[in-house]
Amino acid sequence: MNRICTLTLAATSLLFLTMVLPAGEAAAQSAKDLVGSWTLVSLTAGEGDKKSEPYGPSPHGLMMIDASGRFSITIARKGVPKFAGNSRTKGTPEENQAAVHGSIAYFGKYTVSEADKMLSMTVEASNYPNFEGSSQKRLIALKGDELTLTNPNPSAGGGAATQVWRRAK
Repeated sequence: MNRICTLTLAATSLLFLTMVLPAGEAAAQSAKDLVGSWTLVSLTAGEGDKKSEPYGPSPHGLMMIDASGRFSITIARKGVPKFAGNSRTKGTPEENQAAVHGSIAYFGKYTVSEADKMLSMTVEASNYPNFEGSSQKRLIALKGDELTLTNPNPSAGGGAATQVWRRAK
């Protein structure tokens, strides 16, 4: 009888936990959970009155994370003006400034610390040269098909940046 009560209590507890805990938070957030293609939903920096959208209200972005430990991220502001001369290498100072302020791209290798819920990226190359060779860390929060990365030290400054990504389908 005690054995039946114990098994019933254990099964009831397990059922309760699966109903109470959100699916994305119940599982460990491992490198395997992040593998795939992700599209950018939003990107904000700072908090309160100092909160901004450095790539505008509808930024474009693609993040690819593979199973072998490699990643690639590209983020671009929607509506950056085209170069009048139709040459990437012959932009005016204003065109170049708009392009630089309106995009970031980098790739390299990554690891995930499940204990710290931290994504660590070693940047091999970037259109922002200061990233090259650096180690970038992002706090991970995964819930279903939505991944939030928090960068405590964004390249533009201004307080922590929060990127919300959705798994591409």
